[in-house]
Amino acid sequence: MKLKIVVLAKQVPDTRNVGKDAMTAEGTVNRAALPAIFNPEDLNALEQALRLKDQNPGSTVGILTMGPPRAGEIIRQGLYRGTDTGWLLTDRLFAGADTLATSYALATGIQKIGHVDIVIGGRQAIDGDTAQVGPQVAQKLGLNQVTYAEEIIKVEDGKATIRRHIDGGVETVETPLPVVITVNGSAAPCRPCNAKLVMKYKYATCPMERKGDEPWTNLYAERPYLTLNQWSVADVDGDAAQCGLSGSPTKVKAVKNIVFQAKESKSLTGSDVDVEGLITELLDEKIIG
Repeated sequence: MKLKIVVLAKQVPDTRNVGKDAMTAEGTVNRAALPAIFNPEDLNALEQALRLKDQNPGSTVGILTMGPPRAGEIIRQGLYRGTDTGWLLTDRLFAGADTLATSYALATGIQKIGHVDIVIGGRQAIDGDTAQVGPQVAQKLGLNQVTYAEEIIKVEDGKATIRRHIDGGVETVETPLPVVITVNGSAAPCRPCNAKLVMKYKYATCPMERKGDEPWTNLYAERPYLTLNQWSVADVDGDAAQCGLSGSPTKVKAVKNIVFQAKESKSLTGSDVDVEGLITELLDEKIIG
C-alpha cells in the first residue's frame, strides 16, 4: 500500500562539545555557540521510514523539523538519503520551546501536511533526553503510538507490525494506521548519502538560508525542487501563546560539563591473592554483594 510518511527530525548541538557558553541567560540552549548535528536516533527513524518506502512502491517520505534557518541542513541530509521533501518550522516565536511547545508546533505542522499514515521519529534527542515529544505529538493529534521501536516489520491491510526493544526483552505489536512511532538507537543505522542525490540537492535551501548573492541563485527559478518548504507560526495556523518560550512551562536552569576523576587508584596483578583481596574489599564496602 502507498504510505505518506513524515519523519520528525531535529538538529541538535553536539553534546560532546559543551562549554561555558552552552546556555543563554533565559535558560535555553545557545545553539549558535555549539556545532550542530543530526540527532542520532532520528537517523535510525529515518532509515525505518526509507525502508518502508522501498517496501511499498509509491510511498513518500518527508522530514519535518523545527529550528533556526540553518536547520534546513536536516532536510538536505534527508534528501541526500532518499526522502522526497521536507518542511522547516522556523520563526522567532518558535524559539526556546520545551517539549510541550515543541510537540504543539510539530502537531500543527503535521495537520497542515495532512493525511499522514505514519509519523516516525527518534526516541529522544541528545540535547534533552526526555523521550516526551513523540508521545506528546501522538496525544495532541489523537493518534495511536508505539514507542521503543526497533524495527517496523511490515505494513499491510492498514496495520503496522512493529518489534519493540523494551526492558527485559523484545515484543512484537500490531497497530492500526495512522500511528506515531518512536525508534530506539538500537535500530538499524541510517544508510549513507547517495552521491547522485547529493549532487542534485546540494543547493537546496529554505528562503531564509539564502544571502541572495550566491553564484547559483538563478537555479532556484529553473529548478523549483531546490526551494525547501519553510513555515512560520502563521503558516501552520498556530497559537503564538503555545509556541516557544511563552508556551514552555519548563526552563533549564544550567548545563554543566562534569568530568569524573578518580581520587585514588591502586594497581593489581592477576594473582589469586590480589583478586581475592579486591573482592573482599568490595564486599566489606558494600559495593558488591
